[in-house]
Amino acid sequence: MTVWDDLVGQDRVQEQLAAAARDADVLVTAIATGEPVPPGSKMTHAWLFTGPPGSGRSTAARAFAAALQCTSPDRALGGIPGCGFCDGCHTSLVGTHADVDVIRTDLLSIGVKETRELVRRAQLSPAIGRWQVIILEDADRLTEGAGNVLLKAVEEPAPRTVWLLCAPSLEDVLPTIRSRCRHLTLRTPSVDAVADVLIRRDGIDPERAASAARATQGHIGRARRLATDERARARRAAVLKLPLRIDDVGGCLKAAQELIDTATEEAKQVSDEVDGKETEDMRAALGGVAGGRMPRGTAGVMKELEDRQKRRKTRSQRDSLDLALTDLTGFYRDVLALQLGSRIAIANADAEDTLDRIARSSTPERTLRRIEAVIACRRALDRNVSPLLAVEAMTMALRAG
Repeated sequence: MTVWDDLVGQDRVQEQLAAAARDADVLVTAIATGEPVPPGSKMTHAWLFTGPPGSGRSTAARAFAAALQCTSPDRALGGIPGCGFCDGCHTSLVGTHADVDVIRTDLLSIGVKETRELVRRAQLSPAIGRWQVIILEDADRLTEGAGNVLLKAVEEPAPRTVWLLCAPSLEDVLPTIRSRCRHLTLRTPSVDAVADVLIRRDGIDPERAASAARATQGHIGRARRLATDERARARRAAVLKLPLRIDDVGGCLKAAQELIDTATEEAKQVSDEVDGKETEDMRAALGGVAGGRMPRGTAGVMKELEDRQKRRKTRSQRDSLDLALTDLTGFYRDVLALQLGSRIAIANADAEDTLDRIARSSTPERTLRRIEAVIACRRALDRNVSPLLAVEAMTMALRAG
C-alpha cells in the first residue's frame, strides 16, 4: 500500500506529485553540493492545494510529505517515492516525523502570533529527513496580518524547507502568497470511488457505504462519519425533515431554534471532551492545586486559555451548522432534479417520499429561491451574523419560496 492510495480519484495530481518527489532527490543533491538546479525540475519550495471540501487536499499534502521523506531502497532503482512502508513514510502519515509539521486550527482564524512561530520553525534545517515540510491545512483562515507574516517565509524559504498550503480555492489565499506557489486543483471524487474506499479501508457494509457516499456526494470525511456514527445519521435525518415543518411562522421559528440548539449541543459535546483535561493540565503546569487557588500571576494565562476554548466552541458550532446547511442544499438539489426530470442520481434516496412531496407542491423557480436562501444563510454566518437570526431568516425564506 503506497502513500498515494488514499488519494481517491486524483490520478493527475498524484502523477504530478510523484514526479516532483523524484526530482526532489536531485534538488537536495544540488543544494548540498552548491551545484545549479537542473533545468525542468518539477520540484519547488511552495505548493498550494485547492479543491472543494472532501476532495482530499490535506490527504494529498500528507502523501506528498511522506513521499519527500521516503527512505525506501527501491528509490535508488527508479521506484516511485512513497512506498508507504518505510519509517519515513509511516511517521509522516501518522504525524510523528520530526521534519513534518502539520498545522490546523480549531479556531475561526490563524493569527499573527501563531504564524510567527510557524515561520521560525520553518527556518530550521531538517533533523533526520531530506526536507523540512510544513503543511498548513487551513491557509484560508489566515488573517491578513498573518498572511503578510507568512509571505516573507514563502518568498524566501530556507534551502530545504517545503511549504504545503491547503485552501478551498485560490481566492481564499492572498494573491501575493498564491503567486509564489505551484497550484494543484483537486476535484470531488466519484461516489463509487468513495464507497470503494469505505468498504476496502474501513470494512463498512457495502450497502451502507454506498448510501453514505451517495448522501455526501463524494465527500470522503463526511461519508466515513455518516457510515460509522449513529448520531451523525440521526442529525442528518432531522435536517431533511425541516422542509416539512415550516408551514407557518411558528414552525419556521421553532425549526430554526432546534437547528441552533442541535449545533450548540454538538459543539458542547466536542468541547467538553477537550476543555476539562486541557484546563487541568494547564493548572498543573502552573502549579495550581485541585480545588484550590491558582498561584499569583497566572490569571492572565488561564484567561487566555478560556478565550481560546470559547473561540473553539464557536468554530465547532459554525461547522455543525454549516454541515446541516450543506445537507439542506443537497435536499433541494434533489427536489430540483425531480421537478426538471433530470437523470442525475438522487443523493438523498432514503428521503424519497419527502422529496416527492416537496417537488409536487412547488415549482423549479421556488426551489431555486430556496437554494439561494440556504446559500445566503451560509454567507451571513461567515460575516458573523447572529446564528439564530441568520437561520430564522433562512427558514422564513424557505417557507415563502
